[in-house]
Amino acid sequence: MSVRIAALLTLLPMLAAAQGFAGLGTTADGFATPQRGTTLTFPADHAAHPDFRIEWWYLTSNLSAADGTEYGLQWTLFRSALAPEAGEGFDTPQLWMGHAAVTTPEDHYVAERFARGGVGQAGVETDPFVAWIDEWQLSGLTGPGVLRATGDDFSYDMRLSAQGPLVLHGDEGYSVKSAEGQASYYYSQPFFDIAGTLSLPEGDLAVNGSAWLDREWSSQPLSESQTGWDWFSLVFESGERMMGFLLRQEDGTAYTSATWIDPQGRATALPPGAFQAEPLSETEVANRSVPTRWAVRLPDHDVDITVEALNPQAWMATSVPYWEGPVTVDGSHSGRGYLEMTGY
Repeated sequence: MSVRIAALLTLLPMLAAAQGFAGLGTTADGFATPQRGTTLTFPADHAAHPDFRIEWWYLTSNLSAADGTEYGLQWTLFRSALAPEAGEGFDTPQLWMGHAAVTTPEDHYVAERFARGGVGQAGVETDPFVAWIDEWQLSGLTGPGVLRATGDDFSYDMRLSAQGPLVLHGDEGYSVKSAEGQASYYYSQPFFDIAGTLSLPEGDLAVNGSAWLDREWSSQPLSESQTGWDWFSLVFESGERMMGFLLRQEDGTAYTSATWIDPQGRATALPPGAFQAEPLSETEVANRSVPTRWAVRLPDHDVDITVEALNPQAWMATSVPYWEGPVTVDGSHSGRGYLEMTGY
């Protein structure tokens, strides 16, 4: 996603004097910062970047069972650095955290893991690609792979197959997040086919569908006045895809960005303001009001749609809580996708 790292920063002592949502506007003193014009290189940039403060490998998936019931799953590995160096063993300043979730029309199951870097409990390798924390695993960003996670009351064991190219957001992967110029490096693999087994309290289910992986790294992705975000990744039945986000400001305005992706994977970055999203209705979730039905417009591509949560109670009750779950799309375009919302 756009800046999907709120929960990771609970690991950082700097939160005592945090700026911006969850400290993401805190200055990046001593850490590397994204630079416009940098060429992303693969497979090297699938790996960790320890000189940057924050980073994630973030996969969401829309799934269906044989009876037509829809499900969603999430798998996320976060990396955070207390200092801009890799280190060795328990002396490393690198910290890791994992989130996994399964959403059904009636329930939302969540698990969270923590790890110290440098001791093999969590990490990322590129030849071949694999990311892990404990027994949770993601592999195969550009070819066949697996996705596994286990919680107290759920697990999943999935097979992944990339059916299209990687997509660079913003200016060739340089993604601006504020009018002041804060930015991240940001790319996606939005073309996964996925199939496997969900294990839930009621039993095992064979499911299949599509998945979308986001990769970002930065050291100060928000300005100090940004209070949260609303992030959409949508897959249309036409084969087109769209990523768009709103970054909300203290004064009630929002910074927006979007990427339009054609069925062959050609990406068009849209300028700030082109992406429009307006809440239509809210749901009481975890003692707060959260918008779970949205009007989304992208006039440059004739998009005028309603985006609605499959399960409005898809609350991630993790160290820093947020809302994340599958959505349905109706209107000028039909399809499915994922929505993440923070700061509510």
